[in-house]
Amino acid sequence: MTVRSKHALLLSFGLAPALALAQSAPPPAATDLELRIERCSVLGDASARLACYDALAKTGPALQSVGGAAVGVPDAGNDSKVSRLATALTQPSSTQPNEPPAAPLLPPKVAAITTIPPEDTVSRMVQWWELDRSAKRGVFNFRPHHDTYLLLANYSTSSNDAPFENFTPAGIKSQHTELTYQLSFKMKMIEQAFKTPVDLWFGYTQNSFWQAYNRAASSPFRETNYQPELMLTSPLNLNLGSALDVRYLTLAVMHQSNGQTSTLSRSWNRIYAEVGAEHGKLAAQLRIWKRLDNARSDNDNIDIVDYLGHGDLNLSYRNDGHEFTLMARHNFKNGRGALQAGWAFPVVANLKGYLQLFSGYGQSLIDYNYKQKSLGAGFLVDF
Repeated sequence: MTVRSKHALLLSFGLAPALALAQSAPPPAATDLELRIERCSVLGDASARLACYDALAKTGPALQSVGGAAVGVPDAGNDSKVSRLATALTQPSSTQPNEPPAAPLLPPKVAAITTIPPEDTVSRMVQWWELDRSAKRGVFNFRPHHDTYLLLANYSTSSNDAPFENFTPAGIKSQHTELTYQLSFKMKMIEQAFKTPVDLWFGYTQNSFWQAYNRAASSPFRETNYQPELMLTSPLNLNLGSALDVRYLTLAVMHQSNGQTSTLSRSWNRIYAEVGAEHGKLAAQLRIWKRLDNARSDNDNIDIVDYLGHGDLNLSYRNDGHEFTLMARHNFKNGRGALQAGWAFPVVANLKGYLQLFSGYGQSLIDYNYKQKSLGAGFLVDF
């Protein structure tokens, strides 16, 4: 069955309850439903579009109680598989609220700044952070955070073996090519906290550097970094002329560690502020942080800010299934920093090919004060 036929089947059965409601519900509910259907229809990725329709179809019975219309399961005849599919699509998700929450009561000026109006085009940033009413998905749903990827081969121009010399008798003789992967997600814990537009999110990112092809050294994991964080995010509706639309502001606390002990231990805690903005297919996130644990006692990386700086800038441009990304860090006092560029291109559904280029300091925590260049190739999962 092709993606187009799957799309048509899901649209005909999964959206039947929602479309029935759209015909009988009062005008405001119908307008909201039409907007949500339109947001699904313009998603470029087929799997993302089907998932959007699926999530919308599952809210059908809940919307019935709002509109007061009788919504039934489509008659699937004698086809038991189709009948089960139609029944499943009309069951509400256990984590999806009956309808998007009502907007909090705010002073007019505050509401104007924190309410993103409906738009003709779908904003990826609005969907990722659920910044408007139609994008809300409730709490405890997994959402993408940073990139999730697997680099089957990540070649570095040099290897940083010095930290391991004093930890193991023979040290580690790293190969220049290793397998690298990153897993990242976020989950909303509280929606509209304290009756404000602010949502509380939990995020987690794990990045591993695996000497998978180093059979002589028993293929050890050279480094793994763990990064949990808590984020308070508020939508913003600020238009900087025709240049950028500012979408959100995040205030967060983050811990990052490599989980090691003794001389291999690397960790630090930060608070940061991040602003996200868009212009058409271009997205930008500017983040500024401050380190919290600056005490010299029991600190194996007291000078980490000298190499990783006080913030970073992330840019992305999406077009026809391709995404080009750039991360930049720079310490203006000493000139140290890093650049990371990526290119994700379509392969099948939400699986993309991925190329990554890194140059500078801090590709991992164990390498925070080590400068290197690397080029990797593999796959990226585009949620």
